[in-house]
Amino acid sequence: MTAIEQTEAARPRGTRLPRRARRNQLLGAAQEVFVAQGYHAAAMDDIAERAGVSKPVLYQHFPGKLDLYLALLDQHCESLLQSVRTALASTSDNKLRVAATMDAYFAYVEDEGGAFRLVFESDLTNEAAVRERVDRVTLQCAEAICEVIAEDTGLPRDEAMLLAVGLGGYSQVVARYWLASGSTVPRDKAVELLTSLAWRGIAGFPLHGLEGH
Repeated sequence: MTAIEQTEAARPRGTRLPRRARRNQLLGAAQEVFVAQGYHAAAMDDIAERAGVSKPVLYQHFPGKLDLYLALLDQHCESLLQSVRTALASTSDNKLRVAATMDAYFAYVEDEGGAFRLVFESDLTNEAAVRERVDRVTLQCAEAICEVIAEDTGLPRDEAMLLAVGLGGYSQVVARYWLASGSTVPRDKAVELLTSLAWRGIAGFPLHGLEGH
């Protein structure tokens, strides 16, 4: 059950929940409010109301609005990173790896909770703690992609990293455009198109150890 689903299940006031379940419920409520209103417009009153709890209960778990936002950001950055790592490990066929990685970004952006907005479209990127987390997950995703590229092509790490940053950035920017524009192109077709474009470039680097064969 997702945090938002737990919020829906536990919204009536007066329900006593185990601490972990309450925390997840509050995170789900906060996600709904932050995604809908942005950080600056959101208020702890709104989040408590959304969760169906009193403000003191909310403050027992999160000392302030920024703490709550950072907890959500940590959760969803980790979710993105694990999705990318899972995609890369899902097959040894490199073209299918590219497709799986593209689809991981599309699935992340398409998720109905809108968590990607906290990571890629935050209105709080001038806050050092937020910027650090967003930069870190971008780097970690690129490093995961880089490892595969470097291993399979034999390219120097710096060159492989440039390709990895490009592939990750390309995936998330196009996925966000696809969602925001209300594109009539189905997700699987969009992934297929982008994979075809990316693969034309990546396939130009021979597999390490197979040069000249």
